[in-house]
Amino acid sequence: MATQKLVVCTSHSPGMERDVQEVEGSGFRAGLAEARRIVTEFAPDRAVVFGGDHRRAFVQVVPAFAVSLSAGIIAEGGHPSGELDVPAALAGELAEHLLAAGYDIGVCRGVELDHAFAQPLRRLLGGIDAVPVVPVAINCATPPLPGAARVQAFGGAVGKFLDTLPGRTLIIGSGGLSHSPPSMEAAAHDLGDEERARLIAEGLPAARLKIRPDWDRAVLAALAEDDRNALADLVDHATERAGAGGHEVRTWLAAAAAGGGALATVAYEPVPDWITGMGVAASVPS
Repeated sequence: MATQKLVVCTSHSPGMERDVQEVEGSGFRAGLAEARRIVTEFAPDRAVVFGGDHRRAFVQVVPAFAVSLSAGIIAEGGHPSGELDVPAALAGELAEHLLAAGYDIGVCRGVELDHAFAQPLRRLLGGIDAVPVVPVAINCATPPLPGAARVQAFGGAVGKFLDTLPGRTLIIGSGGLSHSPPSMEAAAHDLGDEERARLIAEGLPAARLKIRPDWDRAVLAALAEDDRNALADLVDHATERAGAGGHEVRTWLAAAAAGGGALATVAYEPVPDWITGMGVAASVPS
């Protein structure tokens, strides 16, 4: 019996972790709580997370696509470091499937991932090790980036592999929507922690003004219609339309393609203090 698939795409932001009093983003938080309810009801046997990298895990070598056979999460945002429960054999089978399908992916062991992967796992499943998870990285930060149509095709190839599995698979797309973090605008690919912190502090006032709700809503509308041509146009021109962080929506495109259908908007809210247009979208479980 083929797997049942549930897709949930959600923005992530370190700002949400810093907002410990939960002053901002009430609409987004409510949407995230609804998405968690949907996930809990679905009761996944495993998760596949499409996430980007903030030039931390992949610095000197940056694959367009990568499958992790083992992975950890760095200490960040008040959370300790930890290990993901990666089913190595299953991840290896996915890697072989993608290579056979013509995708020259990277294959990673022991890679240390950040909030792009950790935040949705904590918020949707209750922890980074709640279920076995296969992390799939897409380069959204260090040009040249894979084109949107290629990302959609890649996601579709992942979906074909998932269709061969029994049980229930949660597919997560993590990132976006519009935002332009100062550290991601910098051309340097190997920023140290001190330099990263300085750039963020100096650029934060300007970054608050770089959310683009019109672009965000256009992306959400195209996802709701499963309009892949419109999505490709929006994402391939994200730099000028949505900021450097808008490219993270590639993970949503891959997740939607892996799920094989449209995604309904659960919540959308621009949150200036988090410098991001925060959105949640999900498929209807079959």
